Amino acid sequence: MARSTFTRRTILRGMGVGLTLPLLESLNPGLAWGGESSADSMPHRMICICSNMGMMPKYFWPEGEGRDYQSSEYLSLIEEHRNDFTVFSGVSHPEVDGGHHAEISFLTAAPHPASGGFKNSISLDQYAAERIGIETRFPYLTLGVGSENATLSWTASGVRIPASYKPSEVFRRMFLQGNAEEIKRQINQLRDGRSILDAVGAGAKRLERRVGSADRQKLDQYLQSIRELEERLVKAEAWENKPKPVVDAELPVDINDPSELIPRTRLMLNMARLAFQTDSTRVITLVIDENTNPKVNLPGVSEGHHSLTHHGQREKSVSQLKIIETAQMKLLSSFLSDLKGVQEGERDLLDRTMVLYGSNLGDANSHDNHNMPMILAGGGFKHGQLLAFDKKNNYPLPNLYVSMLQRMGIETDRFASSTGTMTGLDTV
Repeated sequence: MARSTFTRRTILRGMGVGLTLPLLESLNPGLAWGGESSADSMPHRMICICSNMGMMPKYFWPEGEGRDYQSSEYLSLIEEHRNDFTVFSGVSHPEVDGGHHAEISFLTAAPHPASGGFKNSISLDQYAAERIGIETRFPYLTLGVGSENATLSWTASGVRIPASYKPSEVFRRMFLQGNAEEIKRQINQLRDGRSILDAVGAGAKRLERRVGSADRQKLDQYLQSIRELEERLVKAEAWENKPKPVVDAELPVDINDPSELIPRTRLMLNMARLAFQTDSTRVITLVIDENTNPKVNLPGVSEGHHSLTHHGQREKSVSQLKIIETAQMKLLSSFLSDLKGVQEGERDLLDRTMVLYGSNLGDANSHDNHNMPMILAGGGFKHGQLLAFDKKNNYPLPNLYVSMLQRMGIETDRFASSTGTMTGLDTV
């Protein structure tokens, strides 16, 4: 068959769908034709939290290193959980810069997010959800507090996944059963999606017999991705026919006042705990976005949050920002306590859940993206330590992401710009 008669849409002609083939050598005139668990069976989970206004370094960073570090003012607020978390210093994403722009690379590590023509890559949560999301009703939850524009989640194609900003909607999705007609409508939509994939897969198989060996390998990968999508659709249909879990909690009342940062964050953390407790999902992200500069409703705070981060060491601004960040650290402590208070088998929920907490800004006052403040709690690691790396020549944070993926039971030794797993972080 003449190469000039092939196009990437040949296989889809007449199907009326918006899927395309991978780029094949056979379809590119410039390329040659043909050519060449562990013993613990209980689930592991993770929640990744980014507070995009950072934390003031002088109050966050402890003294010393290893297991003998001396807690800072902020870390003393979670001191009761000292043996349940690890602090990392001297870590960042290689070549990720741009100040506030780096927020979109927090879980992707895609370089130079402020540059023209930037395209994001897959985020840590979506990488995990693609591999284990089929095991729960919801492959992932993407949550947000703040201006309703930010997100930490990005697809493999670098497409933004909007976050859910209303706790009531999250609660309804997880726990309120639809009526028979709504369930039937949802199942029909799932079946329509599967029929499209069936048609695309059949066409790809026909094309597979007409291309060279190198392209057959690419098509095999493409067909495998279709099979995985079909499996997820079948699983999703099965979930629609299963009753949703019943929880001893009332439908939350959404707080729309942007100044209520702390209560709004608390509500979303409660939704995350309920999601993990009912095994509704095992992958959650939460972005806390204050770029719109609301004044946080706390005693002693009179200026906008974003403005306070550019304090220039002014005592009045520093003291107000400290009030906000202190409240945020206390929320983290409460969340860890809540997870520890839920028993799952022989362990508590925190033992099964990795809680990543940090910021894309090492120093918001100077828009510095180096030496990012990062804490990892729970998840069955040996904690109670400060892993200190070079604060000038930072250690790649994506190495931590690889360790987290492996803890989720995902076989990989690379993610983004990683060079391996996190040095010094061992499992129990």
